[in-house]
Amino acid sequence: MAFRKAVKGTALVGGGAIATVFGLSQFSQYRNKHGALVQVQAAEPLPVKSHLPTREQQILALQTTSEFDVIVIGGGATGCGCALDAATRGLKTALLERYDFSSGTSSRSTKLIHGGVRYLQKAIMKLDFEQYRMVKEALEERAHLLQSAPHLSAPLPIMLPIYKWWQLPYYWIGIKLYDLVAGSQCLKSSYVLTKSRALELFPMLRKDKLVGAIVYYDGQHNDARMNLAIALTAARHGAATANYAEVRHLLKTPDPVSGKPRVCGVRCRDVLTGKEFDVRAKCVINATGPFTDSVRKMDDEEVPNICQPSAGVHIVMPGYYSPDNMGLLDPATSDGRVIFFLPWEKMTIAGTTDSPTDVTSHPIPTEEDINFILSEVRHYLGADVEVRRGDVLAAWSGIRPLVTDPNSRDTQSISRNHIVTVSDSGLVTIAGGKWTTYRAMARDTIDAAVQEHNLKAGSSKTMGLKLEGAQDWSPTLYIRLVQDYGLESEVAQHLASTYGDKAFEVAKIAQVTGKRWPIVGKRLVSEFPYIEAEVVYGVKEYARTAVDMISRRTRLAFLNVQAAEEALPRIVDIMGKELNWSEQKKKEELETAKKFLYYEMGYKVKTDQLTDSSEISLMPSDIERYKKRFHMFDKDKKGFITILDVQRVLESISVQIAENTLHEILNEVDLNKNGQVELNEFLQLMSAIQKGHVSGSRLAVLMKSAEENLRRRAAIPVDRSGGGV
Repeated sequence: MAFRKAVKGTALVGGGAIATVFGLSQFSQYRNKHGALVQVQAAEPLPVKSHLPTREQQILALQTTSEFDVIVIGGGATGCGCALDAATRGLKTALLERYDFSSGTSSRSTKLIHGGVRYLQKAIMKLDFEQYRMVKEALEERAHLLQSAPHLSAPLPIMLPIYKWWQLPYYWIGIKLYDLVAGSQCLKSSYVLTKSRALELFPMLRKDKLVGAIVYYDGQHNDARMNLAIALTAARHGAATANYAEVRHLLKTPDPVSGKPRVCGVRCRDVLTGKEFDVRAKCVINATGPFTDSVRKMDDEEVPNICQPSAGVHIVMPGYYSPDNMGLLDPATSDGRVIFFLPWEKMTIAGTTDSPTDVTSHPIPTEEDINFILSEVRHYLGADVEVRRGDVLAAWSGIRPLVTDPNSRDTQSISRNHIVTVSDSGLVTIAGGKWTTYRAMARDTIDAAVQEHNLKAGSSKTMGLKLEGAQDWSPTLYIRLVQDYGLESEVAQHLASTYGDKAFEVAKIAQVTGKRWPIVGKRLVSEFPYIEAEVVYGVKEYARTAVDMISRRTRLAFLNVQAAEEALPRIVDIMGKELNWSEQKKKEELETAKKFLYYEMGYKVKTDQLTDSSEISLMPSDIERYKKRFHMFDKDKKGFITILDVQRVLESISVQIAENTLHEILNEVDLNKNGQVELNEFLQLMSAIQKGHVSGSRLAVLMKSAEENLRRRAAIPVDRSGGGV
């Protein structure tokens, strides 16, 4: 207790000194402005469309509108934010995205809404006022985001474990300054924990040498759904928003005064139909994230690149690796990076890495990055928690669009803040920044567009504006869904936290289960609360591919790739009915989605853990035990087992599993894909399981259960394992 008081005293003095360095004299003015801004609602209710226009209607609007005020290229958080800001100012707005909304970086984040503790630390250490201002703005925007879409976001306590006594006052000062900069919009005050209390709240922590911990608060959200909510809100405010609308090139016309070419629109291609058409506008905005330079070079081939892409990999592990409502921050990894370890959607997300990369639409997580994250996680978790490679359920890579400011003298220095530039031909580019500050970035961009192109519009109206689903949402809304429609409580909570007050529209189209309970709501997969009605509703939300559905309308691909693959056939069937797909189109969608899971969501690195060249590292006694288990199925001593062998054993213990499911189970282990599992493949599987490289193998669980049943001569059901990547 005495030490704790001493720490607090030191922190107060130190914190005051640091705050003074960064202009405490401005803080009062900022705080007043900050509080007033965040609490204000839109001054006047803006007209909105009660019915969301269909994609076909949006494409028609793009083709038939003679001239828009603004065309925004890019359907990530920033681009959708720009469209919303422009539309709510009364500007005639178009939004074009060549893939799906949030298909790039915006859906592959750490899922945090934060000011950036590490940026504040750098601002302090380097006396960098620009980074300080960035943190200050981000904390203001954090408060806005949490209020504008409370169904999609919430405060999250994050623990910083301390293993050296001197670090306690050091980090406590920094975290308290973080609270101070947030001012009246501080979510909750940070606090110090004793060792015993820290272990009580985060029992998985490594105990030895633990001194205590500091807990602070940031926000967390469902990033892809938040991005989509921004796009849908823009559409309801009149913006012609279209996904799968690719910009082929920019249109230009001579300036009537100077004669110089000016950007006046774009040549657009409807990716789904192949039809091309011109879309004209007074102003074109480039908000394409990592692809910023591609659009800038459409305007001027000689312009130097400003984007310096960086890859960040994240992994998802089972929920038992972290408490339900407490995250973890590793402030200094072995190579100086920061790692977050956070509960998300009842799973655990860990990341991120930071390494240079090439710009691509399909970034792939590497085994090296996955193992780096696992290594850092092992460093902070107790010895009794075995961190297994096989417990990685999904993995993805996102590309951060870091930029150099072309207006800066030092063109090599990377700007952590966003920059807005206007080319000689009038192309407005917004680049850099972070998810949390999307609204401020959009505001600054539209301000620049209005000034450059003399557009008739007032100031931004998005501060305090509720996003899609937020207007009539309440924390108890899910109870009405249970009572009025007969949904499972878990499903109702999921719908309420995903769609907000639009959850009732999903519930209305949910199918009757035919069971006593739940009355409606057929799940896509048993262990996740996603239901079939969401696929139908997702089409109304502009989903046009199976990948859209498994990764951004639902988040199955980001939570468990095996579960996503299991749900795919039913998803494709439902979408096929809604979109009139042919059998050939359904087959193509299925294959494309499986390829997406294999390369972009970590399925490939799972199969790499078990190959026909995998080493068998088993004790002789284990080999004999597993051989006996194998031969219980291989009665004829062929040296391999087939579906028929498995079915025969299952029938003898009165267990029934569908034939197509058995095909899937054997295919996971059939390394040479010859339709049978050989003894060597089975031993490689068991060796990989022992080493922790593979977990939750359905074949291993099934064969072990069958062996135990045969011994007892009693039947028990074999259910699907959670699986791992």
